Amino acid sequence: MPKGGRKGGHKGRARQYTSPEEIDAQLQAEKQKAREEEEQKEGGDGAAGDPKKEKKSLDSDDSEDEEDDYQQKRKGVEGLIDIENPNRVAQTTKKVTQLDLDGPKELSRREREEIEKQKAKERYMKMHLAGKTEQAKADLARLAIIRKQREEAARKKEEERKAKDDATLSGKRMQSLSLNK
Repeated sequence: MPKGGRKGGHKGRARQYTSPEEIDAQLQAEKQKAREEEEQKEGGDGAAGDPKKEKKSLDSDDSEDEEDDYQQKRKGVEGLIDIENPNRVAQTTKKVTQLDLDGPKELSRREREEIEKQKAKERYMKMHLAGKTEQAKADLARLAIIRKQREEAARKKEEERKAKDDATLSGKRMQSLSLNK
């Protein structure tokens, strides 16, 4: 039989799962016990407390209990100084009448950068077409050199053609003179 043939293996006991209701009941009981201990430590009559207070504590939500615990169990200097996060921005709700739909919309950083990039590209193209950029100057110089080379090549070709025509004409004249004899 291969290893792990049975599900769960042979070691350990069967697992017992607790229901969420049981967990909530245990947490409330622990919190109640902790409160009673704190009241006894303070020196007041913890057993003879208000029954309304006890009833309220049993019916209160867990979130309220956690906030109370946080208020009571401040660490270090927190109990003496009220500290607030300066970076936290409280969200304020605006009414529909306060919304400014017609006003200029603020662009995000990416949108601003994209618009600036397009404008810079347009400016560069205008300067390039005017021949004011280094690249445009280099292109114009290259074009001038190429034009000169092509003109020289065309001139040489024309001279060669003329020379060839002259040679063929002189050759025909020679033949015609030799035939006429």
